[in-house]
Amino acid sequence: MKHRIGLTMGDPAGIGPEITVETLADSEIAEMAELIVFGDREVLEKAREIAEVDKEIRELDEEFADYDSDYINLYDMDNIDIEEIEFGQISGGAGQASFEYIERACQLALEGRLDGIVTGPINKESLKAGGVDYIGHTEMLGDLTDTDYPLTMFEVHDLRIFFLTRHLSLREACDQITEERVYENIVESNQALERLGIYEANLAVAALNPHGGERGLFGTEEMEEIKPAVERARQQGYDVEGPLPADSVFHFALQGQYDAVISLYHDQGHIAAKMVDFERTVSLTNNLPFLRTSVDHGTAFDIAGEGIASPVSLKEAIRVGARYIPCFQEKEENCHL
Repeated sequence: MKHRIGLTMGDPAGIGPEITVETLADSEIAEMAELIVFGDREVLEKAREIAEVDKEIRELDEEFADYDSDYINLYDMDNIDIEEIEFGQISGGAGQASFEYIERACQLALEGRLDGIVTGPINKESLKAGGVDYIGHTEMLGDLTDTDYPLTMFEVHDLRIFFLTRHLSLREACDQITEERVYENIVESNQALERLGIYEANLAVAALNPHGGERGLFGTEEMEEIKPAVERARQQGYDVEGPLPADSVFHFALQGQYDAVISLYHDQGHIAAKMVDFERTVSLTNNLPFLRTSVDHGTAFDIAGEGIASPVSLKEAIRVGARYIPCFQEKEENCHL
């Protein structure tokens, strides 16, 4: 039996609608799961025209009884006037609509009618213009599912990266690197990997300072906060190493030496992942009641509506979601890792 995944089309003024219809026109992707788009029919019809996609759209109700992989299956929110948005422009209406797609998909996933969700790109400025008081997907998903600690993981090829901090200034992120937070993140990351079917994982914790601080020459966070947290975790039975210099630890993890790396701040892990393969980097949100994967790029307003956006990242997000969902739902016999 195929799993059912909700696919939010993202900001209507961005590239999300284009890459959505292009992705679902790929027969290989369409057969990976029952893929149901949460979006607006008018916008998607325009996207079909722009992307020159022949596959037709079929509207479904909440029971999804008429699902047919020969079509683009749509849960039509009918929540935006296409005449009021312009490709590539910040729009409060588009920001509000993109939030509503996520909100509805989350509701149905919590009700058990979706096994997971894959999210398209949203725009922070459009969200703000639309009165949506969230800075990104992770914060939204945390509130919508009443999850205190949504955990972000990137996956690209054989590299997995967890994040201790996310959308903070570098100054604020440094202040968040405490022994307790590092220890908790080691525990949470290990549990997250188990939910994905990866047991007895070997974790690495990246250092904050150059060369791991060089015993205090370039900073003391390694000695005072990170190393004590790692040693505490090891005493509790976790297989974890660190702090390890950030200029090399991601390379070693990509080569298979570690199952995952804990990045201490946003750009440390983002740069490492995107330098491996920008288009195939996928973001996963763990610790939710369901699995969420996402493209790891923005709305690309500069090329929206031109029919040249690449759907590779969205296709990869669906592949990763379809692969991990059986493990996430504790159906190990169906887990394809």
